[in-house]
Amino acid sequence: MGNKYSGLQIGIHWLVFLLVIGAYCAMELRGFAPRSYRPWFNMVHVSCGISILVLMVTRLLVRLKYPAPPIVPKPKPMMTGFAHLGHLVIYLLFIVLPVIGLLMIYNRGNPWMAFGIVMPHAAEANFDLADALKSWHVTLANLGYFVIALHAAAALMHHYFWKDNTLLRMMPRKRS
Repeated sequence: MGNKYSGLQIGIHWLVFLLVIGAYCAMELRGFAPRSYRPWFNMVHVSCGISILVLMVTRLLVRLKYPAPPIVPKPKPMMTGFAHLGHLVIYLLFIVLPVIGLLMIYNRGNPWMAFGIVMPHAAEANFDLADALKSWHVTLANLGYFVIALHAAAALMHHYFWKDNTLLRMMPRKRS
């Protein structure tokens, strides 16, 4: 086993990173654009969310097949436990968040778009369910800011404070 994640794992990690930025930006910045652009921002948000869901499930399956490369020097067991807990939270968040979002827009009963394609919707709207799902979606999305910040801070702490190879394991390979 090498000292880095596989190219596939590294690629998925950084692609998900970019898609998460896209999803969050689409929602945060839509208020600055004319109202007529809102469907476009919503489509970008939903398309990023679906892509994140597919990539996170793929990443989880790949992660089950290929174990993580060792951290050198080896951290204390408590640190390893926190790392596993943090990664579990990230996997759950970025799988559950898009699922809840998809269920929410499906149950609104209105046409919606992803990747420029009109998607199926419930024949009859269930606004109570859609509102409850929206509340969960917004809460988890806001929690996502904290989780992402904690993940990035931990990677930087590993690199600059504990001086191990945690961050380097996920960095893209240099071309020769």
